[in-house]
Amino acid sequence: MDLQSKETIAQYIANAGAAAWQVPQLCEGTQTRSIQKVGVIGAGTMGGGISMNFATAGIEVTIVDQNQKALDQGLGVVRGNYQRSADKGRFPQNEVESRMQRLNGQLSLQALSNCDLIIEAVFENMDLKRQIFSTLDEIAKPGAILATNTSALDIDEIASVTKRPEDFIGLHFFSPANVMKLLEIVRAEKTADDVVATCMELAKTINKIATLVGVCPGFVGNRILFARQGQGQKLLYKGVMPWDTDAAMKAFGFKMGNFQMSDLAGLDIGWSKGAKTDNPIRDALCEMDRRGQKTKAGYYDYDAARTPIPSEITEIIIKDITGVEPTHMSRDQITETCIFPMINEALKILEENKAQRPSDIDIIWLNGYGWPADKGGLMYYADMVGVKEILKKMEELGAEDPAYAPAKTLRKMAQNSSKFTKIDTGGLKTTRS
Repeated sequence: MDLQSKETIAQYIANAGAAAWQVPQLCEGTQTRSIQKVGVIGAGTMGGGISMNFATAGIEVTIVDQNQKALDQGLGVVRGNYQRSADKGRFPQNEVESRMQRLNGQLSLQALSNCDLIIEAVFENMDLKRQIFSTLDEIAKPGAILATNTSALDIDEIASVTKRPEDFIGLHFFSPANVMKLLEIVRAEKTADDVVATCMELAKTINKIATLVGVCPGFVGNRILFARQGQGQKLLYKGVMPWDTDAAMKAFGFKMGNFQMSDLAGLDIGWSKGAKTDNPIRDALCEMDRRGQKTKAGYYDYDAARTPIPSEITEIIIKDITGVEPTHMSRDQITETCIFPMINEALKILEENKAQRPSDIDIIWLNGYGWPADKGGLMYYADMVGVKEILKKMEELGAEDPAYAPAKTLRKMAQNSSKFTKIDTGGLKTTRS
């Protein structure tokens, strides 16, 4: 592996961060739209966190939820977050009330009629999101930007229910939205240039680090995450226990591993009682009400301090479903099995022009997923490892599952010993109205 100095890595990250703001495909002299009032649909964890970003920046926010109890609870959480920050001395006590006064809770979408930007932040259900935007299409004023916070759904499909797809865009905030710095700005097929320019500029206003990405399942960050998580699941069927995989990920530099992350998010996301999904181990855990940290049991057992403890129950479930006895795999082998498919998926994303440049992928993983900064980013790390070593592993994993077959670009790069950070994608391509 080609080891780099801390100074070299830091300079690369700084340059990558500066480059992420540049959108060469925007028409020269593109004007931005004025954003004075923002609407947010949903007062839950995401909606509340998103609203805080704007209120903190001095922008008025109207939050809409379907019932008063949910609205009051959401605003209460926001106030609590602000109060804790003030108590820690991050801003004066009187600023709590000033920020709260910029938040206006309402129970009807009609209250959003005068907003310049409306962000939908309800749970991941395509029918619900289509219904909301169909209604907004009749309510929102001309020129208002319509945005969805979906983390994986097809934004073009959501935009299709409106008569103004040029005003539609994805604003994928990361949870908790008031803390996490990353914002994936997702350009749909017909999103207008000035909408992209406005959202990129607005990201600076609310103190986010933005990257422009295209529409595909999971966009850039989550799509790559799915590749890593998928291999983690496959390792279970080879006898590698969740805590062994997580230990390798933590040794690599992540604050938590695949399965700890799943427990934190909740194993029942996308699951309902009695459901039979493509993840029978997760299904079995959920049926036992082991749904993650919130139930004090998931892949791990959790004590009062939420410390993850390897679970004998989980080990029995894994053995019963896979028929495989627990086995040992070295941390290096686990790391390669989980990390190299991420690199391969990143190449596929670049092939499809869903990211502007390789360094944008590094910025996404550094700021949204806890990639260890001493390794520079996913693509930077790939250059440290070397293309031939990665290709060898992907040929092995691809033989087991064609979904992990080497990307076309990976094979071409191996022939020329090319650098991952030097791939020229030609920019993010879309069809504009």
